[in-house]
Amino acid sequence: MTIPMPAPSFADAAPAKRLERAAAALTAHGFTVEILEDAAAARTRVKDLIPEGAGVFTGASETLRLSGIDEDINTSGRYEAIKPRVLALDRATQRDEIRRLLAGPDVVVGSVAAVTETGSLVVASGSGGQLPAYSGGAARAIWIVGAQKVVPDLSTALRRVEDHCLPLESARTQAVHGWPSAVNRLLVLNAEPYPGRGTVLLLREAIGF
Repeated sequence: MTIPMPAPSFADAAPAKRLERAAAALTAHGFTVEILEDAAAARTRVKDLIPEGAGVFTGASETLRLSGIDEDINTSGRYEAIKPRVLALDRATQRDEIRRLLAGPDVVVGSVAAVTETGSLVVASGSGGQLPAYSGGAARAIWIVGAQKVVPDLSTALRRVEDHCLPLESARTQAVHGWPSAVNRLLVLNAEPYPGRGTVLLLREAIGF
């Protein structure tokens, strides 16, 4: 007799042992990983990790918005913030310039939809604007990840994207832009081949989607 397993709650923070397993697997795959207490600690750590004057692009992320990291980067004047420059350009006539700005910043900062205990990062996107920088275009990448995003494996990560992240993001885009979101592009980062390029700040608290 097969006993049905309860559906995972994708909003609950994973316990310490699962965070540690994910951190160990990511480290084995070439990522630099730090387990931090909360978003406030991540906000401070990001300031330490990014040199003043660097060209920094922040991917669309509730984690960055809620933590204050997005505002720190884009309004503090410490960095060459790319997002405000992109928003000032005309999407119809300056698309090539937008594409180049987004694809190769000094540093990209964002989050992910899921991180697996087997050492992969999963990113879902409607537009794909952040994916070139995440996958290798940026000289450095920093991802801030709430504890609720830790899942056992890739199949669970994909289920989290569809069942949890997409409905929440669709509600957000509907309220802000007037249209729903979609998982038009999906990026799975299984390893970081360049030592020191990719940093994951794994939080003990839940934040974001």
